[in-house]
Amino acid sequence: MATSLYRLGRTAFRRRWLVVLLWAVILGGAGVGAALAPAPSDDGTSFMPGIEAQKAFDLIGERFPGTDADGATARIVFVAPAGEKVTASGNRAAIDAFVTEASGEPEVQNAVSPFTAGAVSKDGSTAYATVNYEVKAADLTDTDKAALEKAVGEARASGLTVEVGGTALAEQPAAGGSAEAIGIGLAAVILLITFGSLAAAGLPLLTAVLGVGTSMAAIMASADVFGLSLTTGTLASMLGLAVGIDYALFVVSRYREERANGHASAEAAGLAVGTAGSAVVFAGLTVVIALAGLTVVGVPMLTKMGLCAAGAVVVAVLVALTLVPALLGMWPDAVLSRRTRKKPAAPAATGNGGTRWARFVLRRPVAVLVVSVAGLGVLALPAASLEMGMPGAESKPVSSTERRAYDALADGFGAGFNGPLTLVVDARDATDAKAAVTEIAKEIGATDGVVSVSSAQFNKAGDTALFSAVPATGPNDEHTKDLVRAIRSERAALERGTGATFEVTGSTAMNIDVAEALQAALVPYLAVIVVLALLLLLVVFRSVLVPVKAAFGFLLSVLAALGSVVAVFQWGWGAQVLGVEQAGPIMSLMPIFLVGIVFGLAMDYEVFLVARMREAYVHGDRATDAVVSGFRHSARVVVAAAVIMIAVFSGFVGSGESMIKTIGFGLAVAVLFDAFVVRMALVPAVLALLGDRAWWLPGWLDRVLPRVDVEGAGLTTLPPVTGGESVCQEPARV
Repeated sequence: MATSLYRLGRTAFRRRWLVVLLWAVILGGAGVGAALAPAPSDDGTSFMPGIEAQKAFDLIGERFPGTDADGATARIVFVAPAGEKVTASGNRAAIDAFVTEASGEPEVQNAVSPFTAGAVSKDGSTAYATVNYEVKAADLTDTDKAALEKAVGEARASGLTVEVGGTALAEQPAAGGSAEAIGIGLAAVILLITFGSLAAAGLPLLTAVLGVGTSMAAIMASADVFGLSLTTGTLASMLGLAVGIDYALFVVSRYREERANGHASAEAAGLAVGTAGSAVVFAGLTVVIALAGLTVVGVPMLTKMGLCAAGAVVVAVLVALTLVPALLGMWPDAVLSRRTRKKPAAPAATGNGGTRWARFVLRRPVAVLVVSVAGLGVLALPAASLEMGMPGAESKPVSSTERRAYDALADGFGAGFNGPLTLVVDARDATDAKAAVTEIAKEIGATDGVVSVSSAQFNKAGDTALFSAVPATGPNDEHTKDLVRAIRSERAALERGTGATFEVTGSTAMNIDVAEALQAALVPYLAVIVVLALLLLLVVFRSVLVPVKAAFGFLLSVLAALGSVVAVFQWGWGAQVLGVEQAGPIMSLMPIFLVGIVFGLAMDYEVFLVARMREAYVHGDRATDAVVSGFRHSARVVVAAAVIMIAVFSGFVGSGESMIKTIGFGLAVAVLFDAFVVRMALVPAVLALLGDRAWWLPGWLDRVLPRVDVEGAGLTTLPPVTGGESVCQEPARV
């Protein structure tokens, strides 16, 4: 492999204009395709097939045709001034005026008055009106939103407190915008400090942005064909930028090193792609494995996100192997430090910070190992209490109208009013459908924890009914989860007695079912990606213990990160410092995202760091000397890459959205633990204790495994290359 990549690097360097033109054509073609493609839309597939809430939701769509559950809604909450009631003549007139004005807007399907729907609290202090739209929230125009805001403003002018919940005016969470801009800016500063060259700092950023641009344009161009949505590319954008910077950074760093060793520019580009590029290929493969593993979770949206992100990683690898050496060919000396440009043949320094740190660990391997494992183990303990859910309006800042509407409804109607359960009764097999539905509603209304049930609504055929049950507790309360289980446990007895069956759905039940399903899928997902990665690293390093050590270190870092997330966002430790408004369950998708992304980045650092150790060991160094050599060459680059990722992810902690804040914090601390504790401390400590045994491989397994030259051993025996340059016949040591 190293030999093939070496030739690819030299070819890209020499044919730089052709390579750059080819990438320009690819980017332009993808951009044109994205511009001409129809707007992405939901493909209509179930979010998570198989769970009860989804089955019930699908049944509603089948038995109640024409019901658009995806249409935007606005729940307008009115609170009377202290000492007054919303039913007072002046307050009632203001509310009626709002309903009349809202009903006249073109996209509004209907606006339901609280006085006709019975949506007034018992004490008369609070009421709410529901505005239903014919289109989805994402399709509402600024004009539609402005009309609603105008009507709300007029109601407020009457003296009422008016807040808006629902989806119509809610901001859609997105991992982008200023957070990514801040992250890229911090990455530029870190690269500039690391390399001391503006060109060396800018090249990884430029190629990463071009790679992400190509990937996102391709996703948008194929969105309509494959049923992708705008959110499908979120993970691809985030991870594509992360690994794009890392991979280009690895190649540029190795190119600078080879130039400092006295190689000509074309030769250095070939060697950089042949060695660092090999590590990039296998690091990319581990990331693709992690992302493709999302298919085992059973969520179609996650599967699409994972495959799109895997495609973005493949693009990042191709960019690093071709476009990076091509751009190096255009400015071969620009990425070099001033010292190298002045004295190109000067030998590299024999020691640096990485060398000193490696020797420190090698002198105290047991102490470093115990402290590292114990520290991460303590941080991982809260992960055992992980509770998954879907934070709603209660997690938003109190400055938002959605949060204030949520609180006003909870105060006026009870905590459970914000998360009613929807029950769909299938009475096709019942002798008397109406009697069966009445009996089921009566029994569920008598269940402990149910405050009230609504009147049943039948479909046209009269064989299916809908009604809602309001819990006494909030949507994310453990008692609400117990209530859903209790209601479902009554199904068998009620079905025997009435001949009808029912299922529980609604946003609260859906979130509960999704959380339980994802929590159950987390361990199989971890097992799949760890086993596949073990096999891949076994081939790369030709060692049994090194892959096991890598997997163990990853599990420690990801569990410590999950524990930190639980401590802050679920238990509330230090929550105020991060601006967390209300502690509660962790977003259901968060652990899956965390495991997949961190696994990919962790294996990046593992492959790049340990590949240099393996290279030194294969070329004759003792086991301990190989560890020092690996740190001398790679520690600074790995640290810079990790700091960049921490800076990028930390930028999302400042988001007002709880989901984005949680993801940003979790990824930042996970990279911190993995790069600075596992890779910088645990890895050298374990390798020091194992010695030569770290690279042990049974003879039979050595014969069975395919041979891939990641260390670049084959580069030392290549014949002279035409054009006056040849590969150095001695091992490339510094």
